[in-house]
Amino acid sequence: MSTLIDVNTPDSQTSTEVKLGNGSATSTKTILTIEEIQNLLPHRYPFLLVDRIIDYVPGKLAVGIKNVSINEPHFQGHFPGRPLMPGVLIVEAMAQVGGIVLTQLPDIEGSLFVFAGIDGVRFRRPVVPGDQLVMTAELLCVKRRRFGKMQARAEVDGQLACEGELMFSLVD
Repeated sequence: MSTLIDVNTPDSQTSTEVKLGNGSATSTKTILTIEEIQNLLPHRYPFLLVDRIIDYVPGKLAVGIKNVSINEPHFQGHFPGRPLMPGVLIVEAMAQVGGIVLTQLPDIEGSLFVFAGIDGVRFRRPVVPGDQLVMTAELLCVKRRRFGKMQARAEVDGQLACEGELMFSLVD
């Protein structure tokens, strides 16, 4: 894996269906812009933690990036003089990438999934301003069309920063 993911190369796109917007239109792409992510996820500033989806396999996995900037509000207090991205925000960013997969499952489109549990999460290296977090969320299972489990990982410069299992529940 390279140091930075080149997200502006149009010829790197492959053919995959992703439902965008109100669900009536379908576009064929694997890269999603921030505007397209906002059409799929309810999160907004300062809690939208995915800048771009760089790979997507329907019903299986998504790979997203987060460009970590010193301008983010949590760095004012975490920690002055030694800014570190809080672990809970790394986990939330991985979950948002997982949300892209869940919002695209057949017969579940437009539904809201929330955290139901976190298992075996481990932090392997600090994430600091200037880093590019590359997050992969792979769907392990969906039970009764109401619960989902994902294996997620976050890397910086090809080094594992965080990994673990994330559980989601469908909210009525």
